[in-house]
Amino acid sequence: MSSMAPELKPTTFEEIDEIYSTLNKTFRSGKTKPVAFRKVQILQLAYLLQDNLERFKEALAIDLGRPPLEASFLELDSTISDCKIAYDRVDKWARTEKAPFNIKFAAFRPAIRKEPKGVVLSISPFNYPVWLSLGPVVGAIAAGNCVVLKPSELSPAISGLIAELIPKYMDNDVIRIVLGGVPETTKLMEYQWGHVLYTGSGRVGKLIGVAAAKTLSPISLELGGKSPVVIDPKCDFKIAARRILWGKCANAGQTCVAPDYVLVPRSSEDAFVRALKDVHDEFYPSGATTTPDLSRIINLAHFHRLKNLLDSTSGTIAFGGQTDESRKFIAPTVVKGVKDGDSLMSDELFGPILPIMPVDDVDEAIAYINAHDHPLALYCFSPDAAFKNKVFDNTQSGSAVANDVMVHCATDGLPFGGIGPSGSGYHTRGFSFDMFTHLRASIDSPGWIDNVLGARFPPYTSGKVASLKRLGVKLPPRPRMSANGHGFIERRSNTKWLLLVISLAVVGIGYTRAADVSVWARWLKGLIKV
Repeated sequence: MSSMAPELKPTTFEEIDEIYSTLNKTFRSGKTKPVAFRKVQILQLAYLLQDNLERFKEALAIDLGRPPLEASFLELDSTISDCKIAYDRVDKWARTEKAPFNIKFAAFRPAIRKEPKGVVLSISPFNYPVWLSLGPVVGAIAAGNCVVLKPSELSPAISGLIAELIPKYMDNDVIRIVLGGVPETTKLMEYQWGHVLYTGSGRVGKLIGVAAAKTLSPISLELGGKSPVVIDPKCDFKIAARRILWGKCANAGQTCVAPDYVLVPRSSEDAFVRALKDVHDEFYPSGATTTPDLSRIINLAHFHRLKNLLDSTSGTIAFGGQTDESRKFIAPTVVKGVKDGDSLMSDELFGPILPIMPVDDVDEAIAYINAHDHPLALYCFSPDAAFKNKVFDNTQSGSAVANDVMVHCATDGLPFGGIGPSGSGYHTRGFSFDMFTHLRASIDSPGWIDNVLGARFPPYTSGKVASLKRLGVKLPPRPRMSANGHGFIERRSNTKWLLLVISLAVVGIGYTRAADVSVWARWLKGLIKV
């Protein structure tokens, strides 16, 4: 296997024009709308991966030094699974949905049509170049769209392989690949798109957002950020250390939801660091510098960025710290005693360096998290439900995960997305379908409805005003202020008592002469008004 990545030829601007024109023509033809057609394309994408698993593993090794097990577990298996889920469920996803029943609007037969947005664009990153490239394609195709995929120029082996295989397995008039870097991405953002998904850094995400705004193209952003870990001193340190260190070392820490830093009580910092060291030695018994089980940093620019951050820290390196520029290698490194303002706390690390920040208590941990941008993920290790709820209820993040890291991304039924600076929108599986789908409101109004709603038409007489007023909403009783004037107290419902009175009244009517029924009726009417 060659260790050299291929030289990719960028897609020319003329070719990009042709791609955009062709896909729009295809979409307007209606070719992608039948669910049966979508299922064929989804299945073809699954076989694209299955037939070429070894080639993808080789390409991931070239681009990222990715061990084969990580290549399968982190990306290839998950993407094939996404294809199978979409294949099995797209019939249900795409089905027109009836609106919730409401007697006032039932005659209109209100419904929600699930329609494709058109030609969509997905700009994917280097760190998970299979799952974050082909995963969104699955959702876009399932939703009935045509797709332009712009894979990362920083992972040329994978991007080149995808560009080679897509035309062989899938309809070239439905999905196309654009290769290149900033100029090609800038060109793509000049067009109007049915939807744009960008996965990458916040810095570039701002530029993509501005460009999308110029064409009013809807956009979803997955941007990452510094995902914290909050440690309860009562948790099992061995389990927590194993899972956290795995999340930090997998793909050399180049994961948008990797645990970025740890907040631990000062009294437990040394014990937790010892647990991390024990786990490290179990993971890499021959040493981190010689193990085949660690990925490499994507390029020299990122290598030097990480090395400079490590060289500048005021914390103490507990273990690790070895670097090798020739291999773009940085050993798993734990830095303890890190304080706010440290170089390692300045930005998302995106590497195998784990800062440990001691805090007085969970309240200080929560305050620190809230003083910074909302992260893409927030992790908490604790056996105590109250502790976990306190952390999650008093913070904001894209996801809230207890006692594990990263696996929520592949958990079926859960959305993947950020909040605020860590991103917007949700994707993966059914949520990707929703992201690329237009929910089109629909009603079918019968002619006889004017007998009910005829008052909406001029001239606007007092009788028509009264008629429409009867169709208005009746609110529950107004809430009452509390005795001290702070907040509201809920009114207790009299429903049970009312039902009891009505039941007694019905029984009473049965024993009352018919002439007295009207008396009971008037009494009940007055009671109900009260």
